Parts: sequence; structure tokens; C-alpha cells
Amino acid sequence: MNIIVILCDTLRRDHCGPYHHGRPLNEVYSPEAPAWTVPTPHMDALAARGVTFDNCFCGSTPCMPARRDIYTGRYEFLERGWGPLEEDDIDLPRLVSGPPNQSMEVMKKHGHTVSELITDHFHLWEQGAGNYHMGYTGFEFIRGCEADNYRTDPVDFFIPEADRLYKIERHWRNRHFTQTNSDETFTARTFKAAAGWIEHNHSHKDFYLHVDCFNPHEPLDPPEEYVKLFDPNGYSVPGWQSVWPYDLWKGKLTPEQFTSVRARYAAKVVEVDRWLGHFMNAMDRLDLWKNTMVMLTTDHGTFNGDHGRTGKLQTHEFDAVGHIPFICAHPTARGRQSQLVQLVDIFPTVLAAAGKNIPKHIHGVNLMPLFDDAAAKTRPYAVMGQFGKSVSITDGQWILHQSPVAGNKPLNWYGYSLAKFLHCDLGEFKDGKRPVLNERSWDTPTWLSDKTTDMSETVDLAEKEPQRLAAMQRALADFIRSLDLRGDAAREQCERLGITR
Repeated sequence: MNIIVILCDTLRRDHCGPYHHGRPLNEVYSPEAPAWTVPTPHMDALAARGVTFDNCFCGSTPCMPARRDIYTGRYEFLERGWGPLEEDDIDLPRLVSGPPNQSMEVMKKHGHTVSELITDHFHLWEQGAGNYHMGYTGFEFIRGCEADNYRTDPVDFFIPEADRLYKIERHWRNRHFTQTNSDETFTARTFKAAAGWIEHNHSHKDFYLHVDCFNPHEPLDPPEEYVKLFDPNGYSVPGWQSVWPYDLWKGKLTPEQFTSVRARYAAKVVEVDRWLGHFMNAMDRLDLWKNTMVMLTTDHGTFNGDHGRTGKLQTHEFDAVGHIPFICAHPTARGRQSQLVQLVDIFPTVLAAAGKNIPKHIHGVNLMPLFDDAAAKTRPYAVMGQFGKSVSITDGQWILHQSPVAGNKPLNWYGYSLAKFLHCDLGEFKDGKRPVLNERSWDTPTWLSDKTTDMSETVDLAEKEPQRLAAMQRALADFIRSLDLRGDAAREQCERLGITR
């Protein structure tokens, strides 16, 4: 079977047609959402070819931690934060394609599968991550997006005044050279490259293609034709900026800017859907659906007015961030699935579909049995979080966001890498770990919500439901202890979270 994973960064579930079903966003999950409908006909068509998972939750956040979950099948955030693949990581592309730098003849002799990464996601190359492309048979990097150190030409170029920040300046400089129309955006170039790759490689016995699209992540700069679907002002908004504040939006944005930033996010989703359709047209021409599994998902969502906030991070993994889309087109399986799934499940599922052995000591669950038997079990709980912050757990109905105790100790960073991108101060490396010296968690207290009556988790029931709170805390402690974490990480996490008893 051919396998295609499409990862779109920061894609909100309620903006995807298979989840909003054509309803205005404020009628889907959150009354704080705007009252417009986001058309995504190609996501709808993809869902019609397979299974839509209603209860998929992220895992490790934000961007690169989520990718390490996918590449290793293990939750990163309980052991360390944003970092590269490490020497002892048994990463997914190497398991599919075998050791790097082999000839095609040697690969075929040993039963390995050709793999390809196509991406405009600069974080995969950035200092502090930087090596996620190395296990593939081939890769193509679409240059220039976000903080990519690409063009240095001393030329005049357009940049919104509010965007004169260190890395966003690079984005606008690069964009000046790479984009002259809506068919040359980074999203367009990424999906066109993916379509071109399958045109040239579909005759392999089978293949694994991983498409990592940076959109709809900010900078929020889609073609104006898409923006005007939601805001008739387009880019004629005084003081607009392409990056929304990772904060409470009131006091940071005017009402017009708030409407604009949400409109430009929705426009980016429409743009992603358009170019997903371009890729799906290539699938049609090549008649690949009959022997190909296509997974479409994201690393996490983002606040879009929910809880009064825009952007990600900041606080607990509330629904807007942690509850994500996951659609799997499959040659035979159809329908909707309510079982709990997570990004760590992609690792064993891809290996099973490729006919490879699944390593022990992973945290993911193979989803392939679900495509033959919709009642096959996945997991009783999903957990998610960012390293050193609160930890969330859900059984699909109740969700607990557990804040750490005062002092946030003990906390250790397992592995030899340093915390370069999302920085925290680390002590000396000893016994496979580094002590974290002064990491603070979110200010938000421990939070409990019932998602059947409060999908957006706006009401905290921790005080009103003490028995349920205690039960979910016990479940979280048991779940963490059940994982094969490095060293004393399981004990340390339970102690840090105040759930040792």
C-alpha cells in the first residue's frame, strides 16, 4: 500500500468542512467564533473517501515536539521540549526506508520502501531541530517561508509596519523574490511539488510520501481574493499585522484588526484546501486511491478568539489547540470514528500499512485494525501538553488540565540536546538528563471540563466536581506511570504535577 501523510501546521478542526458541515463557525463548537462559513470542498471529498476521526488530540506541542511524536511514536513533552531527533531515536522514515544513503537496488533487495519529504516548513532545518529530513530516501525543501535564512539582497520590499520583527522581516524579504501571484505561494509550491513527485514516482511498488505544509500557520498573508471571502476590507485595515499576538487580543488589536486576523486565518485554510485539491487531482489522474492511504492532520490548533485569546501556547491545551482534525482516506474503510486517537498513532499505523515491524516501547497505537473493524479498541485516554507546563488528559468526555505545584519541581530535560528554540535554562548533563533550573508553567489553575456539554471548555468544574477531579488525576498518574519513559521521568512528572498519591 502507498502511504501519504499530509501535515498542515496550526489547522483548527472547526475550520474543516468534515467537522463544521457547512455551518457558521459560531454554531460549531465555540460561540466566540466568527459567524462565517469556511468552504473546504477538497477536505470534504477526502473525508468521503475514508474515515473522519472525531476525537483526535495532539500530544506534544507546539510544532517540532508534535513532529517528534509522529517520527518516534513517543510523547516528547514528558521527557524534553523542542529539539532534534537524537541518536537513539528510531525514527519513522528510517524504519520505512532503511539506513540512509543506500542505492535503490539495495533498498529493493532488503524490502525497503521509497520515502519522500516535501515541505516548506523551515523549523525542520532550524537550529534547535534541524535534522528531521535525514531519514528519507529523498526530500524537497521549498525555500523562503517564515524565518528561513534564504535571501539577503539589499532591496526594497513590502512589509507591514507592525511586522518589522527579526524573523518576519525575513519572510517578507523572501516572499518578494518567490511570490508574484496566488499560484506561487509557499502552499501552492508545496502541493504542486507533491503532485509532481507522485507523477514521477507512482510506478514504485509502493511509497511513503510525507507532505509538511507550514500553512495555515502565521504569517497570515494569503492572497487577498481569499481574504475578501470573509472580510470585504481585505488588506485595507489600518495597522494590520501578519502575526497575531499570542495573548489576550483585547488591548492588542482593534476590533477591525481582530476581524482581519481571523479572516486571514480562514483565508489561509481556504488556500490550503485549494492546493490540497490540486494534489488530489493528481491522485485522480494516476488512479492511486485504490491502493493508497492518505492521512490529513495537523500538529495542533490555535486560539482564534476562544478564551479571549489569539495564537497558541499561553495556557492549557484547551479544545481550540488540543482537539485536532484527523482524516484518513482509505481504499475500503468509510464513515466516522469516535475512538480516541493521537499523533503518536501515525508512527505504528504507517509501519503497519508498509508491512514493517512495529518497535516496542512506543506510546502510539496501530490504527489499521480500525479500518477492518470499527469497534477495535484504541486507547482509554489521550494526553497532551508542552514540556514543563500543565498536562492534559481526556477520556473523550471529561478533560483535565493539571497544573504543576508551586516551584514546578522536579523537572529534568532527558537527552543530550539543548533547549535552543523554546529556551529554558538547563544545568549540567548527568545520567542522561539535565536539570531544568527555573521553568515556569502557565498561570491558569488546574481545570476540569465536561466536553459533552462544554466542547470549548469555557467552564471550570474542578471545584464543583471533586470526585471526578480526583478520578481524572488518578487516571493521569496511572497513564504516566504506564509509559516507558526515560530514567525517572514518570515519577518526576507525577511529583511535579502533585498527583503522586
